[in-house]
Amino acid sequence: MVKRYLRVTSLDTVHDILHKEFACTPSVEQVQLEDAAGRITAAPVFARYSVPEIHLAAMDGIAVNSEDTAGAGEQRPVTLPHAVRVNTGNIVPPAYDAVIMIEDVWIDGDRFTIRKSAAPWQHVRPAGEDIAESEMVLPSRHRIRPHELGALAAYGITEIDVLAVQVGLIPTGSELVAHGQLPAPGQVVESNTVMAAAMLSELGATCTRYPMVKDDPALIRDTVQRAVAANDIVIISAGSSAGTRDFTADVIAELGEVLVHGISIKPGKPAIIGRVAGKPVIGMPGYPLSALTVVREIAAPLLSRYGLPIPEPETIEAQITSTIHKEIGTDEFVLCALGRVGDRWVVSPQSRGAGVQMSAVRANAYLNVPANMEGYEAGECVPVRRMVGQREAEQALLITGSHDPVIDYLSDIMSRKGIDLHSTHAGSMGGILALKKDECHAAPMHLLAPDGSYNTEYLKKFLPGEDLILLCVAGRQQGVVSRDGITFGELPTHTFINRQKGSGTRMLLDFELKKVGIDPPCIHGYEREVTTHLAVALAVKSGEAEAGMCVYSAARALGLSFVAVAQERYELAIRKKYLKDTRVAALCDTIASPDFKEILGRLGGYDTKETGVWHVLP
Repeated sequence: MVKRYLRVTSLDTVHDILHKEFACTPSVEQVQLEDAAGRITAAPVFARYSVPEIHLAAMDGIAVNSEDTAGAGEQRPVTLPHAVRVNTGNIVPPAYDAVIMIEDVWIDGDRFTIRKSAAPWQHVRPAGEDIAESEMVLPSRHRIRPHELGALAAYGITEIDVLAVQVGLIPTGSELVAHGQLPAPGQVVESNTVMAAAMLSELGATCTRYPMVKDDPALIRDTVQRAVAANDIVIISAGSSAGTRDFTADVIAELGEVLVHGISIKPGKPAIIGRVAGKPVIGMPGYPLSALTVVREIAAPLLSRYGLPIPEPETIEAQITSTIHKEIGTDEFVLCALGRVGDRWVVSPQSRGAGVQMSAVRANAYLNVPANMEGYEAGECVPVRRMVGQREAEQALLITGSHDPVIDYLSDIMSRKGIDLHSTHAGSMGGILALKKDECHAAPMHLLAPDGSYNTEYLKKFLPGEDLILLCVAGRQQGVVSRDGITFGELPTHTFINRQKGSGTRMLLDFELKKVGIDPPCIHGYEREVTTHLAVALAVKSGEAEAGMCVYSAARALGLSFVAVAQERYELAIRKKYLKDTRVAALCDTIASPDFKEILGRLGGYDTKETGVWHVLP
């Protein structure tokens, strides 16, 4: 039995071990020209023949001997003793060394008269002008670009030797079901090898995904043996931690050697580096974001050792919106939403939970908090690595504040306009703070003041004197969600799921509880918090709670009972100066559009009479 985490190894040391312990010699395979785009040449590619193979006319005209044209001029026309008509692309007969454009020739039967002399090889494409026979077309270790296939075809190339790095991906776990199947409670859709195969294939590897293997050491051992025999690299998904059904390290040790078990990265600490039959075998953790980190930070750099060029992500400086703390000695990788607000880049960290795959979906950048640092403070400028192109990053629109399911639909409409909306669910007060620090383009909110008004009083209090507008998204119904029609007054007798402090929903709940004289501590579960309306509804549907407060559209989406408590005003607060920003202007136009209003009506629980209307704060 292999001892687990005998010594956690730094990421830099892991890269050194991979460099030292493995020769990383790629395979070579021959592919048809039509299949060669994106592949890496294993050897230089040479032209099979010259192009053109013989002298060709570059113009429509006559082929001549340049010596016969000597002395020709406007005052001294010359009738040529020998010439022949040619068209563009025709062979220039061996007796001739120039072509005169037909526009410069006077023709009388078979007689050709010119008034301008011709230089040797004028308007002639000499043999080998494009490329000569045996001349190199492409060097080795070159990524073949699609437009180069035309030239290769013209030079007689039909097949090309390319590098082939075979990667075998083995998913393990008795709880796994194939993607496309609905998992039962306790089951998990196998997604890690789907992700890894896509990422590594894009980098040039040829990936084979093996059938899912149950938590049985003998079955895992047999699959690993077959995969090692057929591939250059083997990656085993899950089974790398210290649980009772984690067999990856033991299987690698039995078949070969465990070089590393435990890497000082987060997420991804349980990762394994092993050697079987001289080949690298990587055990990546089962949590999706851990697996993503291992593929990106370990497997991808390993491919470069085999000759596959791995692009380095561009790093830019951005202001971070929230503090990140970590332990010294660990490289932490944090997924982020990156956007340009005003004249600077702003980056908002996503959830750091290793199992939260939506963090990766929502992210367009990530940052590495190095091992020798304890973290970053909010407001610092930090180095961020882009996951998208420059233009896409420039088009990101950052929205921070209160959550509503309709934001997702708003994002969908905006994406059709080429704008990538990134929403951070920080609650209404979190949105005000982000707006105050100028860290977002818009802040959704529904903050109820003691006088019964919404949003304006809070903006005046926290951003006094600022030029702001409030854009109405909709009036919306908030109420009690349950499976059995629980009313507001019945909350003290049922388990509850709450929204986070600072959210407008939490403030509305407290306002309504005070009106009817219910003390919050009397509600069982009042202290348990989630960050979205859908999370509240899901907790009720799953039975974790009997009731919660959310918008009608969230309750309806999950087929739950809803008892209305209040209608509130859900608005976006925007700095007036950003109305000139094309992204913000598109946001305002989208909210006012008939398409968006139709979506609100379809979702239910929204009053659209003032949707798209905005006013300037006095």
